[in-house]
Amino acid sequence: MDITFLGTGGSVPTTKRNTVSIALRLGPEVLMFDCGEGTQRQLMASSVSFMKITSIFITHHHGDHFLGLPGLIQSMNFYGREAALNIYGPEGTEEMVRDILGLGIFDRKYEVEGHDLSPGDIVDGDGYRVLAFKANHTITALGYAFQEDDRPGRFDPDKAKALGVKEGPSFSRLVEGKQVKVGTSMVTPDMVMGPSRKGLRLVYSGDTAPCPELESACAGADVLIHEATVASDLEAKAREFGHSTARDAARLAKDSMVGALYLVHISGRYDEVDVLLNEARGIFENTTIPNDLDSFVLRTDR
Repeated sequence: MDITFLGTGGSVPTTKRNTVSIALRLGPEVLMFDCGEGTQRQLMASSVSFMKITSIFITHHHGDHFLGLPGLIQSMNFYGREAALNIYGPEGTEEMVRDILGLGIFDRKYEVEGHDLSPGDIVDGDGYRVLAFKANHTITALGYAFQEDDRPGRFDPDKAKALGVKEGPSFSRLVEGKQVKVGTSMVTPDMVMGPSRKGLRLVYSGDTAPCPELESACAGADVLIHEATVASDLEAKAREFGHSTARDAARLAKDSMVGALYLVHISGRYDEVDVLLNEARGIFENTTIPNDLDSFVLRTDR
């Protein structure tokens, strides 16, 4: 599993940072969180195939979070997409998607469905689920918590051999959850597999001021992607517009005992991000401010 930061900037794109969009690659499937203007070009410059995107989760209806949808939908069509695309977001998303599909004149060959979500709603996928929670912004907004299903425990080949299991296909059967006959006895997976391992949990704040719903969603997360529009000297301005500072994000990461913190939605006023990074790392050391198109492999081991 890996994540690519397609856009990491604030409300207005700059020459260094596009508007926000994040791609989470799960083997053959890609989930995307937000889709600011220019996202289709960012995808083409990345290693992420936009044809593998199955679902897009929009946090709110400010343009820098959804205006990339019209172009992306049409580009998928031009490249021959046939698989359905699902777009999720707060109330009004279903209507917004219908409006987008009416823009321009083109013969769309695949289904695009918009879905309204409310806080507490869950979208189930193949091996994962995504929980929507309430964010604290100037308009109705959501954050999202991605939770991977628990994974099987680690296979212990020494235990298997000690029970008389021969290396090869029998090992594979046990890993797949099937029992193996050894002489007159049966060896079951629970005899050679360790305890199940917790699936990865990733939380994306979207645009938000600090709020209890975000705190609850973050508890124990492996990865927190949090907006950090400005530094703490502009905290009052951040609150006025429903945003957080780098210090806010770092405090939350520390208090929630997350594994790693990534800061996005960086205001264009920061040509260099050292002030934000230093502010956050002074509280929570494992903080990164990714550049556009940076990718990271995500792991649950801490």
